[in-house]
Amino acid sequence: MKLVREVLGYVMGGVLFIGLMPTMMWLASGMPPIVHIGTLRASVTGLLMIGGLALSVWTIVYMKRRGKGNPMDAFGHEVAPRTQHLMTDGPYRLNRNPMLSGTLLYLVGVVVWLWTWQALLVWLAFFAIMMVQVVSEERRLRRDFGDEYEAYCRRTRRF
Repeated sequence: MKLVREVLGYVMGGVLFIGLMPTMMWLASGMPPIVHIGTLRASVTGLLMIGGLALSVWTIVYMKRRGKGNPMDAFGHEVAPRTQHLMTDGPYRLNRNPMLSGTLLYLVGVVVWLWTWQALLVWLAFFAIMMVQVVSEERRLRRDFGDEYEAYCRRTRRF
């Protein structure tokens, strides 16, 4: 059962963040052509999207190997097994939410690719929803890890 929940968490994350969000941005933008965007914009898009995905994947792999858990926790509900201890090194040295930072960076790449105010609006709405999730998760981390988490917050930015 644990393996099923873990796989479900990864699949849900991939579908939501890598597939559904860019699709929503594209649909909200009026389904513009997505192939001929110019060399500069294509380069910036590629760097943002690949960099964001790389940061997110690094975080997931690191969390699995070192934290012995999964990142999928939705508004205080454990979707997949949580990590067994507070993660403060590896990608978590960069900020307290490296996986979300990577996802946001990836989606900024989508905004640059589409280059519409509608795509930006979808990104802003997603960011607002994720901030609610982050605050919820921070409450849980404070409850679970107490002073250790407070010390981590003092030395590491949220993003």
